[in-house]
Amino acid sequence: MNPVVVVHGGGASHISKDRKERVRQGIIRAATVGYNILREGGSAVDAVESAVAVLEDDPEFNAGCGSVLNVNGEVEMDASIMNGKDLSAGAVSAVRCVANPIKLARLVMEKTPHCFLTDQGAAKFAAAMGVPEVPGKQLVTERNIKRLEKEKHEKDAQKLDCQKYMRHLCHSAVAQHHP
Repeated sequence: MNPVVVVHGGGASHISKDRKERVRQGIIRAATVGYNILREGGSAVDAVESAVAVLEDDPEFNAGCGSVLNVNGEVEMDASIMNGKDLSAGAVSAVRCVANPIKLARLVMEKTPHCFLTDQGAAKFAAAMGVPEVPGKQLVTERNIKRLEKEKHEKDAQKLDCQKYMRHLCHSAVAQHHP
């Protein structure tokens, strides 16, 4: 059997020209890591976990150290994994200060009766499993700080436009009722 590995690098609708090649190389690295594990007799779950960890370690991807920031400028991550042989699954959400949430999701799948842990429950489980904690700032990229600032600026501008529009509607309605 000849193994096949497909890596999806995200759903960004626009990747700038300067990032395109870095993203492509990251996808190739992830697929190659997964493929080599399968070629050497490793399991599909091993291959998936390792390929995703490559993406989580690459700041070009919305995973791990490249994750999009929440409204507070912090990284909160989700990850899930499934074993097709027995349909077992593991997932985590709202995870902070973990470099590779995919590894934590696999631990949920293999070491607990649960299939999904979130936020503080996931953090306590990570600590109990000896998953190393990384400083939250280590997961934040300059590109995502700029992206968040731009989104906040655009949202503020939309709020102002909406407020102006509502004032205009109110003034128009008042003018129509009071000739």
